Amino acid sequence: MIIPKHAKLFVLAIACITLVQTTAKAQYNTAKPWTFWWWMGSAVSDKDIKHSLEQFKQAGIGGVHIIPIYGVKGYENQFQPFLGAQWMHSLAYTVAEARKLGLGVDMTTGTGWPFGGPNISEAQSAKKWEYTGGQFKAVTTGQKVKRSAPGGAGFVVDPYDKNMMSHYLVRFDSAFAGKNIPLRSTYNDSYEVYGANWTNNFLDEFKKRRGYDLRSVTNIFLDSTNTPLTRLVKMDYQQTLSELLYDNYQVWTNWATKHHQLTRYQAHGSPGNILDLYSLATIPETEAFGSSNFNIPLLRVDADYLAERQGRPNPLMMKFASSEAGVAGKKLISSETCTWLANHFRVSLSQAKPQVDELFAAGINHVFYHGTTYSPQDEKYPGWLFYASVNFGPTSHFYKDFPLLNKYVYNCQNILQNSKPDNDVLVYFPIQEIWADQATANAGIHQLDVHHYENWFAAHRYGKLSKELAQKGFSFDYISDRQLNGVKINAGKVQTAGGAYKVIIVPQTQYMPPATLQHLLALGKQGATIIFDQNLPHYPMGYAGFKENSAAFEQTKAAINADKHFTISPDPTAALAQHGASQEMIAEQGLSFIRKSQNGKAVYFISNLNNKFHGGWVKLSRGSGNVVGYDPLNNKKFGIPVRYSKNKIEVYLSLLPGQSCFVTEDAKGIIPANAKEPTAYQSYALNTNWKLQFMGGRPDYHKTFKIDTLQSWTTLSDTAAIYTGTAKYTGTVNIPANVVGKKDLMIDLGTVNESATVKINGKTVGTAWAIPFRLSIPANVLVAGKNTLEVAVTNLSSNYMKMYDKQHPEWRKFYDANIVDITYTPFNVDKWQVMPSGLSTNNVRILYR
Repeated sequence: MIIPKHAKLFVLAIACITLVQTTAKAQYNTAKPWTFWWWMGSAVSDKDIKHSLEQFKQAGIGGVHIIPIYGVKGYENQFQPFLGAQWMHSLAYTVAEARKLGLGVDMTTGTGWPFGGPNISEAQSAKKWEYTGGQFKAVTTGQKVKRSAPGGAGFVVDPYDKNMMSHYLVRFDSAFAGKNIPLRSTYNDSYEVYGANWTNNFLDEFKKRRGYDLRSVTNIFLDSTNTPLTRLVKMDYQQTLSELLYDNYQVWTNWATKHHQLTRYQAHGSPGNILDLYSLATIPETEAFGSSNFNIPLLRVDADYLAERQGRPNPLMMKFASSEAGVAGKKLISSETCTWLANHFRVSLSQAKPQVDELFAAGINHVFYHGTTYSPQDEKYPGWLFYASVNFGPTSHFYKDFPLLNKYVYNCQNILQNSKPDNDVLVYFPIQEIWADQATANAGIHQLDVHHYENWFAAHRYGKLSKELAQKGFSFDYISDRQLNGVKINAGKVQTAGGAYKVIIVPQTQYMPPATLQHLLALGKQGATIIFDQNLPHYPMGYAGFKENSAAFEQTKAAINADKHFTISPDPTAALAQHGASQEMIAEQGLSFIRKSQNGKAVYFISNLNNKFHGGWVKLSRGSGNVVGYDPLNNKKFGIPVRYSKNKIEVYLSLLPGQSCFVTEDAKGIIPANAKEPTAYQSYALNTNWKLQFMGGRPDYHKTFKIDTLQSWTTLSDTAAIYTGTAKYTGTVNIPANVVGKKDLMIDLGTVNESATVKINGKTVGTAWAIPFRLSIPANVLVAGKNTLEVAVTNLSSNYMKMYDKQHPEWRKFYDANIVDITYTPFNVDKWQVMPSGLSTNNVRILYR
């Protein structure tokens, strides 16, 4: 039986969804955050594997992703060659012990990155073209696996030759043959194959796919003046590479499915349509590299980070992974999270939370920390570390509070994974606009990098339009030509495997595949609402038969102009509202959000990653008058005042910069409609003399100080200046009865470096680790009159490492990159400023209302 191509894609998508949902639900807790787990030299032992997994479990981690990398000097005799007998034993032991603990295990299909290794010869490696003697010639790029582990070194596999991918995977078939090692998922890192733009059979593939011989238009292809014909030929060239890349990685995903494994795939960076490449994976994965420089008071951003060189995270880039999953109906969308958030020893949990919130608002729901490094129990401080920060492992200064971040992530992901996206708009992704821009091509190709998206995304109209849609509160997903082929129209709605959309919007584009324009016409005739931004596309793609195709293209355009289901608008956002697309005004109030649905009820995740909004009425496009709030930070529901404005629900949110919450439609609303907004908090300053006691830490320090003004404890003594650990502030404060008698009480600690556990009258109130550093005070904890306040603060390890690194430079004993700083230059603590520690400002207070 012949199955239509789009039907095959639909069936494959449903199969992938079923597999990921069944596997995750049956065996693994995906709501908990997972972590990258680097095996340095794979010098691992059963004893320390078990100990590490138990630590992960206790901390609230749901699973690990094993990445074998380069080793540690002095441990060469313990190195285990990748896929060797001892290595396979260690993997099998890890999976077995993890399953006992309820943890999942993923694994990179290789070592370091990208794919390649000892079974790839130079002839099988990545290629580029040269034109010599009137002929195209394939020559190796010479690229080898980066950060490879013992047994994993070698050339990078040709990414455009599916036969080479099959050959590469034979090595894994041999290693796993006869073994039952139930990995959850196999993994492919971001595309970092540089300069590769050819493959041995490229000319044959080009002719088969494009309908003409590239050699027949050599002069046009080699022309550098960017004529219209040159653009057409070079677009055909890039489209061919994109299709070959898709076919190549489909071999990998099919191989994984055959072996009952899911796939996690970072398709970004590829010289192809990343939406289509993401579609190959059961779990598409983006990454958050660097810090987003949020305008949140008290949030520290590492001043050494070079944004102009390394870029900053962008939710519009993250949406490529979540869009593919939304269109396909996949449950899990993952992210490499907090990579290089700041230098080693200088990262706080309060810096991590906003980055995680940005991912959640962009549609990500399966966080993988970047990351933790396997380190033997008896290894001296700070243990084995991978060069790229952040260290989420047990030697991190924030590790004792790490379960609090993990609980927060769990509380969020438990909702986000069990609800469906509720987006109204599909934004067509015109990749041909990128391919037509030869001025920004590198080696004749465009690599769609999430770090440097200025040329391929932000500079183009579709990027600007996407930004405008997000700023104006329209919820949307991107969709590719290939994905459009799988949609159906049902009662005017655009139906995909993942949901129903109200409108397709086509950003302004010069070129479009003729088949796509014809398909859009067909969808419009079936009842779809389609908006063209500014104008219809000018030209068909494809050099072959361009004149004939142009005539047919014009006929299709004329039919579109005559059809009422199409709108050509100079103001597409206004047209969207006219055609029923919902606009969330909360975006214009400076809030980040994602709107989802659960059992037909509206679910909003809202995060304040700005300093524009502090509290006020927020209009929602979905939901009835019965809503409930949920604070994932403390796992508590709360009532929300509600009113109506022009038949739209409005809720009152008290959401300070750095805070987040869920607002959920609920038939059992806690507060009825038309409830009044809350009164403002009043403040009572807790001015007192403090006793500050150092509690061991590094170095072992127990001195006590009496202070009358709160300031960084680094000013108190030479040892305090280098101390890392916990110090406890104790003071007696008088609180009047009119404050104690209020129902809503909170302690605001002001500036905290970096986390603080609070006790009042011997009763633990909680730990403040996220901005703003506030904790609710339970009833009957405060008393009128004297109250004893204890605040145990834990700082960074940065100040200690300034001293330790000079005295013990031997801790930096790793091969390859060893340890570098955030600028990828040799690790150097001399330039580090002393970081403030403790309660750094004299503004501790009680808030009451």
